[in-house]
Amino acid sequence: MPDIVVMFFLLGLFAGLVRSDLSIPRAACDVLGLLLMLTIGLKGGMALNGSLSPALLWELAGITLLGIAIPLLVFPVVRHLVGLPLADSASLAAHYGSVSAGTFAVALAYAETHELAVGGQVTLYLVLLELPAILVGLFLFRHLAGARAGEQPSALWHETLTNRGVILLVGGVLIGWLYGPNGGSGVTSLYTGAFQGVLALFLLEMGLVAADTLRGLKLGHARLMVFALCAPAVLSLAGLAMGYGLGLEEGSAVVLAALTASASYIAAPVAVRAAIPQANIGLAMLASLGLTFPFNVLIGIPLYHQLWRMLAG
Repeated sequence: MPDIVVMFFLLGLFAGLVRSDLSIPRAACDVLGLLLMLTIGLKGGMALNGSLSPALLWELAGITLLGIAIPLLVFPVVRHLVGLPLADSASLAAHYGSVSAGTFAVALAYAETHELAVGGQVTLYLVLLELPAILVGLFLFRHLAGARAGEQPSALWHETLTNRGVILLVGGVLIGWLYGPNGGSGVTSLYTGAFQGVLALFLLEMGLVAADTLRGLKLGHARLMVFALCAPAVLSLAGLAMGYGLGLEEGSAVVLAALTASASYIAAPVAVRAAIPQANIGLAMLASLGLTFPFNVLIGIPLYHQLWRMLAG
C-alpha cells in the first residue's frame, strides 16, 4: 500500500478528474508551500549540525555537476526527438534539469517511513540541482537564438537566488545548522512535527492541480507525453550512479534519484517566463506537473529504491 501522504494526492487527483467543487484557497496553498520549504530546510540544517567535513564539499560538487549535465542531456532529446521549438526545448531543459520540492518532500517522507538513513545535506541538493539547471537552460536559449532574451544576467541571478523557495530553504538550513535539533526545539519542533500533515494537504492540492493540467492533454502531445513518462526513470539513473559513486547512504541515494527524476513546477516556470517569453509554459507544466510528478509520487520513488538495492547489492 502507498504511503498515506500519497493517498492524499490520489484523493485530490480523483476530486479534480470528477470535477468536484473541492478546492483549497490560493492563500492557503501559498502558506502550505512556504511551510514545506522552511521545514525541509530546518530538518536538513539540524541534521548537518556538527557533521560538516571536507568530504561533504566533494559530495556537493558532484551534485552541482548533475545540475549542469542534466539540462544538457534533456535539451537535444526534446529538440530533436520530441520536436519542440528552440524556446520550448530550452524551457523543458530548465524544468527537467531543475527539481521538484514536492517530489523531494514525498521522497523524504518515504525514507522516513521505511527507516532509511538520510543525510542532512540532501536539502542542499535542492538548491545545487535547481540553480545551475535553470541557468544552463536559459543559456542554451540565449546562445542558440543569438539573443539575450531581454534580460540582463545580473537580473537573472537575482531572480534565481532570491526567490522565496531558495531563501526559505537556505535560511532554514542555516537556522537548523546553527541551533541543532535541541537548541531551538521550542520553535522548530512545531514545524518538524507537522511535516507529514502539511505535506498531505500540499499533495491534496497538487492532485487537484494535476487533474486540471491533464485536461489540457491532446493527441498532438503524444511525443511529449512519452517523454514526460519515460524521462523520470532514465534521469533517476544519473542520481543513482552519482549516489553510488559518492558512497551515499541508502536513503540519501533514493532521495537524490527522486530529485534527478523530477521536474520543477515552481522555480523554473517563474524564471523561464521572465527570460524566455516565447516559451509555452503550459507545455512545461503539462509535462512536469501533469505527468512526471504523478509518476514519481505513485510509481517512481519505490522503483528507484528497488533499483538502488539492485545496484548496491
